[in-house]
Amino acid sequence: MGKVIEFTAASRAPRRLWRHLVGEVLRAERHGQERIITEVAAAAGVSPQYLSEVERGLKEPSSEILESVAAALGLTLLDLARRVADRLSAPARGGLVRELGSSIRPGERAGEWMPVAAPPAAAPRSETLLAA
Repeated sequence: MGKVIEFTAASRAPRRLWRHLVGEVLRAERHGQERIITEVAAAAGVSPQYLSEVERGLKEPSSEILESVAAALGLTLLDLARRVADRLSAPARGGLVRELGSSIRPGERAGEWMPVAAPPAAAPRSETLLAA
């Protein structure tokens, strides 16, 4: 017989797939607007079940669906893509924070998340809300 090859788990962090990040962004925006899933789904012309699967990263929606859901939330595809890109580029040891109670400058949207760097000894990546 041949040699026994031992397989070990990859030491890298789990991959952040586009569909997972899109879902996170859509859900965060919906929650930020304090809207229920049935309301947004109806405005986007999709079923609540399908939107739930998109938000949980279980479905890979078409560009048409993404545009409809984003528009129902008052976003453009560019807004959505930028927010997903921000999450992708967040430092591995950092997190995402949203500053609460700050004034919104022209060109900014309320409730946006921004990446921050964390000290080297920081805990694993998490989402933190900072109040002003």
